[in-house]
Amino acid sequence: MLGTLRAVKFLFTGPLILGMLFVVNLVTSPHHWWIQWPALGIGIGWLLSLFRVLRAIVVMGGLAALVAYVMNRQQQNPGGAFRVDR
Repeated sequence: MLGTLRAVKFLFTGPLILGMLFVVNLVTSPHHWWIQWPALGIGIGWLLSLFRVLRAIVVMGGLAALVAYVMNRQQQNPGGAFRVDR
């Protein structure tokens, strides 16, 4: 859970860090684009974070669907499997 929260945080901070590095690159050496290497690393990390967040969303959606299915079945058959008709 903590890893997913960090991944969500990085989805927002990664581009901000990259933007700051872009400005630093523009000011310090406008003819030499060293920003491409941090952009590559941050981009890879950003994609991995995105996949982690999407996986968590899919898992939570699947759990929510399972709970909804079970609740729906319970409402349709109030006695459940343990109901004994006499």
